[in-house]
Amino acid sequence: MKSNITLIVSPRERFSHTQKSLESIYENTQTPFNLVYVDGGSPRSISNYLQKQSAERGFELVRTESFLAPNQARNLGLAAVDRAYPDTQYVVFIDNDVEVAPDWLKPLADCAEATHATVVCPLTCIGQPLGDTIHLAGGEARIVLQIKGEKKQRRVHEKHYFVNRPVTDVQDQLHRRQCEFAEFHCMMVRRSLFDIIGPLDENLISTREHIDFCLTLAQVGGTVYCEPASVVTYVPEVLFRWSDLAYFMLRWSDEWEIRSLKYFRKKWDLPKKDKYFRKRYQRLGYRRHQAFIKPWVKRFLWGQAPPSVMKFLITLDRQINHWVTDRYYRLHPERENLPQPPVFSAAASRDRAA
Repeated sequence: MKSNITLIVSPRERFSHTQKSLESIYENTQTPFNLVYVDGGSPRSISNYLQKQSAERGFELVRTESFLAPNQARNLGLAAVDRAYPDTQYVVFIDNDVEVAPDWLKPLADCAEATHATVVCPLTCIGQPLGDTIHLAGGEARIVLQIKGEKKQRRVHEKHYFVNRPVTDVQDQLHRRQCEFAEFHCMMVRRSLFDIIGPLDENLISTREHIDFCLTLAQVGGTVYCEPASVVTYVPEVLFRWSDLAYFMLRWSDEWEIRSLKYFRKKWDLPKKDKYFRKRYQRLGYRRHQAFIKPWVKRFLWGQAPPSVMKFLITLDRQINHWVTDRYYRLHPERENLPQPPVFSAAASRDRAA
């Protein structure tokens, strides 16, 4: 059926959840939709599965042999939407490790129509069992001016509502609300927004791309709503599959995180020594340690390794991580110098829209 909604599925940090995620979309979505699937360098078994599904279900499949940063993948998806589904009014960005609850899409569209929102996000849960624990139910994201005596300093304010709370504990507080913050795990966006702000910023190759998007949206007067009648769950897993490891190591590499944080700070004119950035620099490698090193130590050593062993493994992880990043750039030198899309001020963006 013809639809004005197009889903853009793209890789987040691994490929092993691809089938469960895609099947949940087709099983639990009653509202008509188009679908563009961006496959950035998945292993052959996943690539073959997606090619078969694309032929059977009739969705657009965009394949690259190299790994993609998240915003690179989403921009490829947007370009495919323009080619294949030019009548699209709403695009829904959704990661490839997300499973959706029954009838999840209609509440997003209903909210967008009723509120004229630019962006609508669902109630996003995390982990198993599906739909039990809240990851995001809206939130706040803005630049604030902190004043201490005669010193003025711009800072990032970021807050998740109800993060890590059981849904059952706050069910009576979950209702449609306007907010400032959504994440790319899943969000519905008016297609016309990109005629104003241009493509997503590909310089944010690893992190802060969702905050950057929300700040840019606020600059042009866009609005964000959270619609908890729509529920999705993203399912992070321990890395027990070698086919996921190379992409995960690159996606959360020290190099990519540092480049993204430095670029984000400069773009939004934020101070170098702000605790917002200090905290993230201190946590470099945290995702790799939690998803790979610690689970494998537990599996082979039946518990927690001595501090000296963990220190050695973390040092080894950093060396391997640097090697993975260097190898990626040697194989794909065109990715090393990412494009510099224009950064629009609110006034310039409104002039362009007019």
